[in-house]
Amino acid sequence: MNPPSRIPAPARSAAAIQRVQRHIHENLNQALSLSELAGLAGLSIWRFATVFRQQVGVSPHRYICRLRLARAQALIRQGMPVASAASEAGFYDQSHLSRHFKNVFGMTPGQYLTTASQPQTTC
Repeated sequence: MNPPSRIPAPARSAAAIQRVQRHIHENLNQALSLSELAGLAGLSIWRFATVFRQQVGVSPHRYICRLRLARAQALIRQGMPVASAASEAGFYDQSHLSRHFKNVFGMTPGQYLTTASQPQTTC
């Protein structure tokens, strides 16, 4: 009698992380807790954080933050007010967005908007 076929642990983990990434992308503007994401992956919080970092290259929190920043950046470029872009991208408020934006891009969203709207000249 053959034992039931089993999917190797690394393949299960990879599929679980991909499932979590899809969930993050679909719910980016919602609150996403580590325990919720770990439960979706079927792993403990600590194991999930470790496996996620190994497979994605950054922590779950940093991954979510970077996606939200990219979303807010795109919305600001499209002309959405910064406060609305912050909310739409999943940040708590405008100051939450501004703090992360400046930390990653080296400028505030307002400064970014000013530089993005200036015509580019080449020599």
